Amino acid sequence: MSRYRDRDIYENKEDVYEELRNKRGVKKISHYATPKFRSLTLEEHSELSVVVHTWIVGDRLYKLSHKYYGTTEYWWMIAKFNGKPTESHIKIGDKIRIPLPLNKALALLEEE
Repeated sequence: MSRYRDRDIYENKEDVYEELRNKRGVKKISHYATPKFRSLTLEEHSELSVVVHTWIVGDRLYKLSHKYYGTTEYWWMIAKFNGKPTESHIKIGDKIRIPLPLNKALALLEEE
């Protein structure tokens, strides 16, 4: 499952980004729309196992994704599950919850 599935793509041609586009040699920059996930219910949370990881120096979401899911692709699942959209939102010592199994967590977040 791709995190980009069913997402709108926006073309950025705004003047404020002209210098960046010139550096890249492009006329536009395409952006995926920010995904919208619904919050899991308490019942749905109970369907998942959670591994708790204490954030330390050198940790990265993609590294945790690789460690627990076998691929770096699902770093965003850990970010979403913890309500921490980027690593800059995580401090040393924070407890990061890793939802398992991955396929169940993905299925729960995709249900309407």
